[in-house]
Amino acid sequence: MRKRHTTKDRLITVALHAALAAGLFFAAFPIYWMLSSSFKSNTEIFALPPTILPKAFTLEAYAAILGDPVKLRFFFNSYFVAGAVTVLTVLIALLAAYGFSRFNFRGKGSLNTLIISTQTIPPITLLIPFFGLVVSYGIFDTYVALILTYLVFTLPYAILLMTGYLNTLPRDLDEAVAVDGGTSWTALWRVIVPISLPGIVATSVYTFLLCWNEFLFALTLTKSTSMRTVPIGIQLLMGQHAFEWNQMMAMSVLGSLPLLLIYLVAQRFFLAGMTAGSVK
Repeated sequence: MRKRHTTKDRLITVALHAALAAGLFFAAFPIYWMLSSSFKSNTEIFALPPTILPKAFTLEAYAAILGDPVKLRFFFNSYFVAGAVTVLTVLIALLAAYGFSRFNFRGKGSLNTLIISTQTIPPITLLIPFFGLVVSYGIFDTYVALILTYLVFTLPYAILLMTGYLNTLPRDLDEAVAVDGGTSWTALWRVIVPISLPGIVATSVYTFLLCWNEFLFALTLTKSTSMRTVPIGIQLLMGQHAFEWNQMMAMSVLGSLPLLLIYLVAQRFFLAGMTAGSVK
């Protein structure tokens, strides 16, 4: 019986590792193909049978991207919009979360329910209303239009995330500040914020990634090439008669690397912030 049990355990272990390996291949192969294709010529990408490794290693796609001021503008726009939205989202979410976490006020439950309910609305249903508002206020094809629109989608989840994190912090900290003569404002900025770094980093990373990858509203609320972001820039490489696949892959790689570096640097804080409050 013991031998049978051991053999069964080994078979389960082998099957589990095989399933994990298949899942890893399924997830990693598209990323490898993107990286490999960025070092190929456009002709080689269309070759049959396809080549797993580049036959002629070339940097022409990266040179075409980095040597074109128009394409570099796409990166600047993405960084500027995503960075501005991240700063505003974290600041507003932190203040709102502190209010939800530390104070009781009339309508608190209803307001919290309203914030949660906004997450159930598909963003595409708001596309036409937002377009009408942006045009009527005269901010179409501007940074302001993108920043304000993205704030609508990033703030609700950011507030919920920060509120959950602040709820894990003991109220004794606020009481200690009050005993020393400090105000709630002092408690927030002098005590709560410094020890809330994991939650702030998690919120920042989530917000930045959401804004960086957004396509639909960036396409609808901008018109000029100088206002396009990276996802739109990749789409613009799809011409009527030809697709610049190697440049599309190169731009995708260049757009992914900074985000990957940000995540690797902030990974410890990101995971801590995302899981804070789950046990409680």
